[in-house]
Amino acid sequence: MPTKVRAVRHLEFLPDSFDAGSNQVLGVLSQDGIMRFVNIQTCKLLFQIGTVEEGVSSSVISPHGRYITAIMENGSLNVYSVQALTQEINKPPPPLVKVIEDLPNNTVSSNNLKVKVMSGRVQRPARCKERKNQTRVLKQDLTGNLENKENELSEGLNKKRLQVLLKGYGEYPTKYRMFIWRSLLQLPENHTAFSSLMDKGTHAAYLDLQKKYPIKSRRLLRVLQRTLSALAHWSAIFSDMPYLPLLAFPFVKLFQNNQLICFEVVATLIINWCQHWFEYFPNPPINILTMIENVLAFHDKELLQHFIDRDITSQVYAWPLLETLFSEVLTREEWLRLFDNIFSSHPSFLLMTVVAYNTCSRAPLLNCTLKDDFEYFFHHRNNLDLNVVIREVYHLMETTPADIHPNSMLDAFVALTKGQYPIFNQYPKFIVDYQTKERERIRNDELDFLRERQTVENMQAEVDEQRAKDEAWYQKQEMLRRAEETRREMLLQEEEKMAQQRHRLAAVKRELEIKEIHLQDAARRRLLKLQQDQREMELRRLEDEIERKVQMRDQEIAATAKDLEMRQLELEARKRLYEKDLTASQEAIAKGIREDTDAHRRKMVLEEHVFQKLLENSQMGSRRTPRVMEDNLAKAEQACLNADWQIQTLHKQNREDRQRSEGYYEVATLLRKDRQKEIQVLDAMMEEEAKKWKEAREKEFHLQSEKKASALSDASRKWFLGQETNAALEHEEVPWLQKQHMDSTCLPQTLRLNDVSDMDSSTQIFSRDKPTEWNHTESDLLKNVRDLRRGLTARARSSCPRPHLLVT
Repeated sequence: MPTKVRAVRHLEFLPDSFDAGSNQVLGVLSQDGIMRFVNIQTCKLLFQIGTVEEGVSSSVISPHGRYITAIMENGSLNVYSVQALTQEINKPPPPLVKVIEDLPNNTVSSNNLKVKVMSGRVQRPARCKERKNQTRVLKQDLTGNLENKENELSEGLNKKRLQVLLKGYGEYPTKYRMFIWRSLLQLPENHTAFSSLMDKGTHAAYLDLQKKYPIKSRRLLRVLQRTLSALAHWSAIFSDMPYLPLLAFPFVKLFQNNQLICFEVVATLIINWCQHWFEYFPNPPINILTMIENVLAFHDKELLQHFIDRDITSQVYAWPLLETLFSEVLTREEWLRLFDNIFSSHPSFLLMTVVAYNTCSRAPLLNCTLKDDFEYFFHHRNNLDLNVVIREVYHLMETTPADIHPNSMLDAFVALTKGQYPIFNQYPKFIVDYQTKERERIRNDELDFLRERQTVENMQAEVDEQRAKDEAWYQKQEMLRRAEETRREMLLQEEEKMAQQRHRLAAVKRELEIKEIHLQDAARRRLLKLQQDQREMELRRLEDEIERKVQMRDQEIAATAKDLEMRQLELEARKRLYEKDLTASQEAIAKGIREDTDAHRRKMVLEEHVFQKLLENSQMGSRRTPRVMEDNLAKAEQACLNADWQIQTLHKQNREDRQRSEGYYEVATLLRKDRQKEIQVLDAMMEEEAKKWKEAREKEFHLQSEKKASALSDASRKWFLGQETNAALEHEEVPWLQKQHMDSTCLPQTLRLNDVSDMDSSTQIFSRDKPTEWNHTESDLLKNVRDLRRGLTARARSSCPRPHLLVT
């Protein structure tokens, strides 16, 4: 769309009955109130309706696409004819002959010249393969060229073929009517000449056209005014023709979008179909009306006699039809069909149409008796079939004798010349010139009279204005004198009033002074009362403040008491929590002691079992010695694992003791900030806790000593059992007993090692990878015992918490 189109309000296709339903014209209503119709195949703007000043609000297109009804923004309803609006859509279809080829024989002569014509219609359905293209072979008729040259039109149309088409269908296709008319009338389209006529402006004779011929559409009135002005500039007689607007109006309404075509159609109509109309100007064409009356007398004497009897002349039954070109008695469609036949025939066809209209209407005309009825009949539409009238016209054209036939008195059709329009002077020039001169003289006299009257009116206006000024001045002077006297009287009255006012003011002043004294006393008393009230309010406010402070103090004391109660409850809860923790730790220690006791009992049972097995193995002999050896080694290994588990348990207990000591230290640090009562309770608890810890350390040290002694005893027994087992394996009978006796002499020395506490020593002594023989001396054993004792003492010291930290 053009750049000026910013928004589209409505879209609608323009239906067309000749393109098999494939509508190609789209109407686009934009925001500026202009509806543009565009060909969607060629993307070409065909025409548009509405203007910026008089925009289109909404529009509807008729089902057959002949009319467009638009509601304008100013509230008016306009009905447009598509045939009158568009030019592009009225063009004929493309020619059927697209390709012309010579026959294989290249020799061309007047007898055997043949051409091959192939059909080339657009959007034709696809043909079957079996169906062949139809071709026609035409022979050239050289002898008929000269005769048909007159009927060949400029656009390639043939007048004879158009007349045959017209007689067959009664009218031309609506889509191509305007194009056919332009072809029949052979319009030259002289743009330059028409522009020169239009540049001369509106003719003086048609300046007040709206007063004589009021038209509702201002646009149509402007087009009619311009067309009539162009005709008046072309020939002077058209400025004085009273019926020219009636004659040109149908064509102006039909070609309002193309003023050049409208002007040339009207000009061609005047030159050809209005021949001899202006010879009796300014009277009606008596000669033309006489021709019509002669033809009517020949074909219908009864009707003519009826006109004569009723004193009805041809100016009543013929001239109204001619001056309006049947536009008053026919509808639009009927008028277009009639002029399809008029433009396709001789200029006398128009006169014969007048006669045919009267003869076809003879029944109602014979019933009319008054002149007003006849005048009404020929100025209004009647119930008459136009097809019957047209057939009657063709019948009259053929049956009318040559001596009264209008053909003999009217010239054949002559088109307008190209480049410049021909001179039109077929009228009595002296009458037209005389009327023009008289009109010009009357206009000049009227202008002189108007100027003189304007001068007199101006002088009279000046005199009246001066008189009015003088009268106003006198009136003003009189008013000033009266005003001065009035002001003097008012001054005297004012002086008297001032004296009286002074007396009244003195009395009022005295009264005001007395009132002022009373007011001062009342104000003093009111001030004293206000001060007293303020002091009482201040006292009440202080009392309220004291009461509020007392209430706040009571509330704070109550809140403090509640906080102390809550603190007491928290201390009790903490005490119960600590007791619960101590109980849980004691239970855990008791459980550990029970587990140690159970383990010790299991070890004793195991050792007894091992000893029993040893005795049984010794008795059984050398065959069972290897198996007993393996069992003893497995049990010794299990004993080592048990000892490792005990050591890990002790280490875990030591870590828990240290963590518990750290927790107590943190609790002591936090409780240090509490009140004195909490501090005393905490000190007491910490002292008791220190005592318990001291006792626990002593018991723990005693437990460790007992465990060390137990471990050393277990290690001695296991060593003893191992030695015995080895001796039994090596010596079945006598050597084994000797070894046992020799080793028993060393047993007391080994049993004196009571301070060995680390199970790692026994693990090294009784390892599977070590030899079964005992290689240590007494000095080495004593050294190992001292080292173990120092390690246990350092471990006990490191595992115990520091009491002084808990106390602080």
